[in-house]
Amino acid sequence: MFVDRVTIEVEAGRGGDGCVSFRREKFVPRGGPDGGDGGHGGSVHVVAQEGVDTLAALVHRKHWRAKSGVAGSGSNRHGANADDITIRVPPGTVIIDADGEFVLKDLAASGEQVCVAHGGKGGKGNARFKSATNQAPRQHTLGGDGERRRLTFELKVIADVGLLGKPNAGKSTLLSRVSRARPEIADYPFTTKIPNLGIVQIDMDRSLVMADIPGLIEGAHEGAGLGHEFLRHVERTRVLVHLVEPTPMDGSDPIENYRAIRDELKQYDVDLADRPEIVAVSKAELPDAATVRDELATATGGEVLLFSSVTGAGLNELMSRTYDILAATREST
Repeated sequence: MFVDRVTIEVEAGRGGDGCVSFRREKFVPRGGPDGGDGGHGGSVHVVAQEGVDTLAALVHRKHWRAKSGVAGSGSNRHGANADDITIRVPPGTVIIDADGEFVLKDLAASGEQVCVAHGGKGGKGNARFKSATNQAPRQHTLGGDGERRRLTFELKVIADVGLLGKPNAGKSTLLSRVSRARPEIADYPFTTKIPNLGIVQIDMDRSLVMADIPGLIEGAHEGAGLGHEFLRHVERTRVLVHLVEPTPMDGSDPIENYRAIRDELKQYDVDLADRPEIVAVSKAELPDAATVRDELATATGGEVLLFSSVTGAGLNELMSRTYDILAATREST
């Protein structure tokens, strides 16, 4: 099960209480206070780990609580500190405070981590309060409370290239043709409901990671259809490859379909709309494909490629052009 958004509750452990104790033993005339400190409560950490691909592990465990520290005891024995707990998530996970609605940490790379709830400090025993003027202190402090908060985890797929397009534009077929990824493919819309990643090997020395992301419909920036899932994952890509179907199943105009997606990108994030984009008409084996390519090039004033995932025509040019633009963006950052 692929999960890319989940809200959980985390609670750090409480600190152990300090102890009030006095040493009273026969033949020990100078006893005095010997209450130990309490141990610290466990904290909750989140770490991005390579090999973790989804947030599914968090779905069935909505409450993560660390243990409390052990209370101090006599003979100056300090309580044990509680163990921290670690939540492992995929690289690319954004941690959001669900109540304050602010980003706590963006774990973009493997190995990055953050403490999301600090454990309470252990209390002080009465031995800590002994002084020249207070030989038999009875003061002690209680352990501190651990932090508690609600967190929302959002996974944003990390890929070099994101495939844009209306449902059934041929994104999954293209990914399956140029990589070893095997996304679901069918002749009806919305067969892709989760992002699929594939490594595209251009040649011996050049490769890139491509993401096939759920299709977009009008109103996606407001959450219509799979809009937010689509747009959230495409945010991290460096280059966009916009596929246009020449003869849509619903009879819509390919040029208007292209403009509709561009409009959704702008309304969601202006920076996303300004990202480098390659426009390509898919399904070149269809009779009207070349005509649509020419009309789209005229309408956009830019180059439009033509390819077929079935026959393989134009695939090498599309992948080479994609890599060249990707390499240029890497050099500029």
